[in-house]
Amino acid sequence: MRVGGWSGRIELPASAAYSTPTNGKTHGKIITKFLHTLFENAQHYEHPAVVKNCIIAILTRYNLEKSGIMIEKNTQGEVWVYAEIQEGALQNVSLELTGKARKLADTLGVAVGVVLLGNNVAQVAEKLIAYGADQVYLVEDKVLSDYRTDPYAHVFVELIKKYRPQIVLIGATPQGRDLAPRVASATQSGLTADCTDLEISDVTEKNGTVHPNLLLQVRPAFGGNIVATIVNYDQWPQMATVREGVMPLGEADTRRKGNIVKETVPLTDQSLFVVEVIKRELEKRKLNLGGAKVIVAGGAGVGSKENFAALFELADALGGEVGGSRAAVDNGFIGPEYQIGQTGTTVRPALYIACGISGAIQHRSGMQDSAKIIAVNMDREAPIFSIAHYGIVGDVKQVVPMLLQAFRERG
Repeated sequence: MRVGGWSGRIELPASAAYSTPTNGKTHGKIITKFLHTLFENAQHYEHPAVVKNCIIAILTRYNLEKSGIMIEKNTQGEVWVYAEIQEGALQNVSLELTGKARKLADTLGVAVGVVLLGNNVAQVAEKLIAYGADQVYLVEDKVLSDYRTDPYAHVFVELIKKYRPQIVLIGATPQGRDLAPRVASATQSGLTADCTDLEISDVTEKNGTVHPNLLLQVRPAFGGNIVATIVNYDQWPQMATVREGVMPLGEADTRRKGNIVKETVPLTDQSLFVVEVIKRELEKRKLNLGGAKVIVAGGAGVGSKENFAALFELADALGGEVGGSRAAVDNGFIGPEYQIGQTGTTVRPALYIACGISGAIQHRSGMQDSAKIIAVNMDREAPIFSIAHYGIVGDVKQVVPMLLQAFRERG
């Protein structure tokens, strides 16, 4: 084999027996199986990383599958969720996805499994069961104390190979966005990022072929201008990432019973630890739109970055947060971290005050589940009024100061 400036000879085991292929397909399967065996045992060679790269190059060049790495389709497989831990705390997005997985699994008639990785994290397993998990697959190891891509992906892939779930859901957090594509690549699975909805349905192709009970993965496309529904009928497990707040957080049922399955995955391959965590520094999140009870959001109708100051003042008086539409972000009125909607954050506050927001579908989908919506807009035909509980037709620059004065007077 030759990669870059290195070349070497890989000897086959003397005891290996090889049959003469009867056709090209059989030949391909034999070669694929052999290459996969080499891949799994690459650490025994002088240059393991180079050997692995050679094998991947061969598989790609000749369009061969890595037998045993591509997961066989399992229509009775569980619906899985990755439980994300940060500083010992279970992230809300994992609980949101566990609740959604419960609904998907009930439709399919299968169980919900949650993958819990880390060190000294077993205490959160019962919480996951309370939110809908039937099985919690627990892998604890000191080397998993801090998240690192390679060891976490390796453990996750090994569990997938063993249990063959049909669906895997991961939060679209910085950690999830790093882990999901690595797992999808290793299992040769399809992955849809930033889904806004997930449902189960039969899918019929144009040629009449019916694929029953597929995961419909709905997400915005072309900058949020259209909504695409993506399906994966053969490259399983069906994988999707979902942003925090997109799925509602259900109620915990402490009476639920489930199983904690303790697994051990060898982590002796030193090539998994090329990245060393020297120090962790976490900056406290300054903005928490997903957890805000009150949000004052502005759109293009606010007019300028300077005019947003009045919205910040109103939000401060109400003990809330400020948000913005995509138009406000695109115009530079407010930063992208404040964006609410399909391509931003999904929110469900007790009170949402929409100021100068027309109410395009991309924005409405990210805030329409708010308990109470007050809309302020000069255009009485603006779509935002169709979902608002209270509407004020007027200039934001005049109405917002009046609202602020009224709230202050009422204490």
